[in-house]
Amino acid sequence: MARRIAGVVVAAAIVSVVAACDGMTEGSPSTSISAAEAPLFNPCTGIPDDVLRSAGVDPATEESGVAGVHQHGWEICGWIGKKYAITVYSTRRTVAEFEQKPGNVDFRDVTVAGRQGRQFKVEGASKNLDCSVLFPASQGGVLQLQIGNRASLDDPEDPCTVLYRVGESIVPVLPA
Repeated sequence: MARRIAGVVVAAAIVSVVAACDGMTEGSPSTSISAAEAPLFNPCTGIPDDVLRSAGVDPATEESGVAGVHQHGWEICGWIGKKYAITVYSTRRTVAEFEQKPGNVDFRDVTVAGRQGRQFKVEGASKNLDCSVLFPASQGGVLQLQIGNRASLDDPEDPCTVLYRVGESIVPVLPA
């Protein structure tokens, strides 16, 4: 039962982030895909199991896409731990597109594991449970690391604090 509840919380968090980016302008040079472009980084295959374990999640809980469904223009993978879930998104959308999307709030520059990024949250019920950082990527667009605290925890740790700690393991394996 606890695993099912955790799955629902993770799925809701993923849907909120993808929905927060839904409707962003497509077809601009930053989001169009040509045959010459490299494929998007796939976090499900690109993040080793030992890195996931050191970040505090179980590699066996891996879920690709949103509730197992691939999202066009995205590579998404998530994992569940005892206190939080980690989701990594890969897209050709830009930081500016995320910043212009209504509902994405509290942007600020941060450094995670020595890499410059742009932290933000999504307005709504999970705002105090989730934290995301966008990292510009040479694939075009960004890689996004999101932490979602379990809603069932009493007095959960600040999700951005968790993200910085978890990022020490995950960010070094993300492509520049």
